[in-house]
Amino acid sequence: MIPKVSIIVPCYRQAHFLDQTLQSVVNQTFVSWECIIVNDGSPDNTEEVAQQWSTRDSRFHYIYKKNGGLPAARNSGIAMAKGTFILPLDSDDILHEDYLNTIIPYFEQNIHLEVVSCYRMFFSDHIKDTFYEHKPCGKDYHSLLFENILMPSSVYKKSSWERVGGYDESMRKGFEDWEFWISILKDGGEFKVIERSLFYYRKAKVSMLTNTLAHHAEDVSKYVYKKHREIYIDKFDTTMDYLFYLIKKHRLSEDNLKTSLEYKIGKVITKPFRLIKGLRRSKK
Repeated sequence: MIPKVSIIVPCYRQAHFLDQTLQSVVNQTFVSWECIIVNDGSPDNTEEVAQQWSTRDSRFHYIYKKNGGLPAARNSGIAMAKGTFILPLDSDDILHEDYLNTIIPYFEQNIHLEVVSCYRMFFSDHIKDTFYEHKPCGKDYHSLLFENILMPSSVYKKSSWERVGGYDESMRKGFEDWEFWISILKDGGEFKVIERSLFYYRKAKVSMLTNTLAHHAEDVSKYVYKKHREIYIDKFDTTMDYLFYLIKKHRLSEDNLKTSLEYKIGKVITKPFRLIKGLRRSKK
């Protein structure tokens, strides 16, 4: 029987979490699914764990590919997917058992829906110890222009992935899901956020997202703005307001830093070194 949903699980250095993630797939009350585990050239025992699940349940499939980054890993899995709907699932996150059973009917009720998402809970070690609930709202790409409010593990139609050519594989530094949502929604598609927390997002101290936010956010955002320049030009005033808001926010942050006690103490401590450096320059 052809599955209705294909769950795509890329894995890179996350084999120690993979069992928990795949168990949450098995626990789904919605049973018409397949799960494709994509080993993105991971140096750990991802292959061993994935093959154990494939042997245990024929709905699991395993593929190996040379490391090429998250967008390419997702595309590889989706390319062989048989389902009408796609659920990208990171290998350290966990689904509520009613996740698919709640989400899929919304597509049947509204043919204009391209994406269905939900609220999500953040946790560190165990889903019983959640510390934050994310409650996004909106219905079209206008809500996504300057912030990715949709979680990567939202469900969408495979036909949408085919229409836009999949995830942008050049976006290895992150935000690829944000760009993907804009691509499939900007021509008038709608998304729906279910007001229930049906997803558990593992907040790691170091992750691809934290690395992107710390080191690549400006460059990646610029790439998205330029790739989809037509929608930002169409919303020129809003775009300018947002960019100047960021400039002002950055300036205020620098001003606050310079007036902070820590900054003043630092200036006192480093003053002798600056004097020595100045004397050396004068001698030259």
